[in-house]
Amino acid sequence: MPINNSNKIQLTGFNNLNKTLNFSMYDFVIAQNEAEIKSYIKYIYDRYNAEAISVLLKNIVDKIEAEILNISVQDYQPYGASTMVLMSDLKSNQQIHLDKSHICAHTYPDFQDPEGVLSFRIDINISTCGEISPLTALNLIFDFFDTDVVIIDYMVRGFTRDIDGKRVYMDHSMNSIKDFIKSDILQDYAFKDLILQSENIWQLRLLRTNMQQDEYFMDEKLYSLENQDECIQLVRNEMLAIFNNWKD
Repeated sequence: MPINNSNKIQLTGFNNLNKTLNFSMYDFVIAQNEAEIKSYIKYIYDRYNAEAISVLLKNIVDKIEAEILNISVQDYQPYGASTMVLMSDLKSNQQIHLDKSHICAHTYPDFQDPEGVLSFRIDINISTCGEISPLTALNLIFDFFDTDVVIIDYMVRGFTRDIDGKRVYMDHSMNSIKDFIKSDILQDYAFKDLILQSENIWQLRLLRTNMQQDEYFMDEKLYSLENQDECIQLVRNEMLAIFNNWKD
């Protein structure tokens, strides 16, 4: 769903509303011996190292019609990566506040679960200032990652002024974050939708319901059918705990 620009508000000067999209993705796998754990660590590094993630961030910049100013990448030992892109708004003829126009991504692998449920989380933060909207990048992010639980937060902060000098706190119409996600993606998830429209705050939590059992094992042949079912239940419990924000 595109941003609704009908009846566009006439502003005076630069549109300095800050629009921030936070996207947290969780992926899970069963790995209950050292060889499986090492295999998953290699898979995560090969697919989600800093340089690989920078490709996604460059595509996001292009999708939201911004311009790259600088890119910083860093891989960590023993695991984890960070990538940051400073950008400017191609739609504006005025200078952007660089501290408010950026994309950053951080990965958080967790290989320490005693029951062998390994997880990988990536947080992507897109913060824009001007006419560009981070919401247009959502489908691109979903297409890049295999994900079991997703938590998306969107908020608009600050104010600008219209041509009559009146404060404007929101420059586009919006109901739910899910309106910006393709229906064929949403059909694989259950979701919770939080809408605080008067506060310019939205949150969407998604939980995968279309689970393909073989995707959760590094080596499915090592597990009996009964053991596979038990392991999948462990994964499901972990997904539900994060989706509902349950404590241990």
